[in-house]
Amino acid sequence: MLDEAGEIAVAHRKLRPTHEERLVWGQGDGHGLRCFDVRGVRCSVLNCWENWMPLARTALYAQGTQLHVGLWPGTDANTRDITPFVAREGRLFVLSAGARMDIDHVPPDFGLREALGDAWTRNGGSALAGPDGAWVREPDTTTDGLVLADLDTAHVLAARQSFDPTGHYSRPDVLRLTVDRKRRDGVELQDGEAAPRSSVRTLALSSPEMRLGGMPGPGTVSWPAK
Repeated sequence: MLDEAGEIAVAHRKLRPTHEERLVWGQGDGHGLRCFDVRGVRCSVLNCWENWMPLARTALYAQGTQLHVGLWPGTDANTRDITPFVAREGRLFVLSAGARMDIDHVPPDFGLREALGDAWTRNGGSALAGPDGAWVREPDTTTDGLVLADLDTAHVLAARQSFDPTGHYSRPDVLRLTVDRKRRDGVELQDGEAAPRSSVRTLALSSPEMRLGGMPGPGTVSWPAK
């Protein structure tokens, strides 16, 4: 997530890849389970099905999030149920963001484009719910552009007067959550010297044009690295 100055506010890696994502992505870590401030508003973010992980949500509630952003792959089937649920559970505003896409957004040279079919689409489903679980903006499946709303964070404090899941309505003497927010590397050197990053990771980060599969072409990186 970027702040207003364009600087990285928090870099979060999805804790658990979903379905076919596991063909490409590995597990994330807890380093990104952090809140950040935007114009005095405490914000948090989770990606896709992470939003259904109760303990991940609890870790963010405990840090005082007032506006939670849920990122989704673009349909109201994903956002319609969970948005008001999380808003009411955490007594906060929840913004669910999903991009609208259709077959025209798929590159012509993508190998599976024909398998998707001309009718393939993602209707967006961006939505916003308030601390009482009521819709501020119901899932939008028609707008090509930004969905905007004015929020008053005083409603968060008012809602938490009766219920605060990690505040006065919690029982830390009975129920506790431990969150490990350290970055995870495959090698930890006990003498304190940092292990060098693997060549695979370095190539992936430094070469945005790197392609999956096929023969190396212009602007791609050949293997093994030299």
